[in-house]
Amino acid sequence: MVETGLDRLLGDRLDLLRRKRVGLLAHPASVDRRLRHAAPLLWDHPDANLRAVFGPQHGARGDTQDNMIEWEDYRDAKTGLPVFSLYGTTRKPTPEMLAEIDVLIVDLQDVGARYYTFIYTLALAMEACRESGREVVVLDRPNPIGGTAIEGPVLDPAFASFVGMYPLPIRHGMTIGELARYFNREMGIGCDLTVVEMRGWSRDDYYDRTGLHWVPPSPNIPRLETALVYPGMCLLEGTNLSEGRGTTLPFEMSGAPWVDPDALVDLLKEADLPGALFRPLHFQPTFHKWDGVLLGGVHIHVEDRKTFRPFLTGVALVDAYRRLGGEEFGWKPPPYEYEEKLLPFDILCGIDRIRTDIERGRSLRDMEADWAESLPLFSRKRDEYLLY
Repeated sequence: MVETGLDRLLGDRLDLLRRKRVGLLAHPASVDRRLRHAAPLLWDHPDANLRAVFGPQHGARGDTQDNMIEWEDYRDAKTGLPVFSLYGTTRKPTPEMLAEIDVLIVDLQDVGARYYTFIYTLALAMEACRESGREVVVLDRPNPIGGTAIEGPVLDPAFASFVGMYPLPIRHGMTIGELARYFNREMGIGCDLTVVEMRGWSRDDYYDRTGLHWVPPSPNIPRLETALVYPGMCLLEGTNLSEGRGTTLPFEMSGAPWVDPDALVDLLKEADLPGALFRPLHFQPTFHKWDGVLLGGVHIHVEDRKTFRPFLTGVALVDAYRRLGGEEFGWKPPPYEYEEKLLPFDILCGIDRIRTDIERGRSLRDMEADWAESLPLFSRKRDEYLLY
């Protein structure tokens, strides 16, 4: 069984807590191996003086849905501690929020994709702690989709947003502790940072090889299979296609009212996408895009994790839906994740060339060859910050 940073903190790294006032940045997946949440563990621990809790997108309790839904600061009913929102009007901790702490413990389960906003909440918290003279301790956790494969274009800073602040590829192959080290040096944050490493995790381990229980880190990543497809299927958020929100299989299923599912599967077979099978289906979302409307689409089944390329698959799926939909297909307009001007699809990709290539009918393999050109340089930089 893998020992997470939280397990190790409460085992042999209590020195990081003693005689310090502690803040905790956490969400529902911030649990130890016995599924006990970090907040009550720290609250009850004699060596920890927990003074405040901070929550990322979806709330510290994971009770809000996606994109621009704000939640307000409140006090925890059990402990009376202040719980501060870092997704809403405030995304970076203020000096007032940090006034009662000496060290910020960050325990966030990431999913391995550049779009996932928790890593930027981490980065902004690191900036705030540097400015306020507070320490940061990041408790490392597995990258659930493995730590070897990288895929997708490296972000162009002109398209930076809260779903991509820094030049990372879509699938970065790093843990949140490794990303903290990368951000701190490469992005010049320069905070007083300690990463509590895991024990027992290997880079080629997917989450179901860790011995740990899966806890959804956000409402629409209910299981590991969702995380596997998310680096590609999140692209659908930048279109008028349903990415499966409002169903029991978000991101694994997708669709639109104008789609003939069998014709869609035929197009995907022509794309010769490795490691995946596509099942034609109809479904009706209960909320979000196309609420209550019968949609045609596909359910992605990952057959071979080692060969499956989620971003390539996501681009191929958007291209196929557009070819079937004609004028019915549309790119979602701004705003999106606090960005008021750029198209959501472009900020998800981190470049606009993929959208324009799709519009002019460029081949999928030529597009892939272009975005892959930026990966070797990133890979060399990334190597300096890997811990496992």
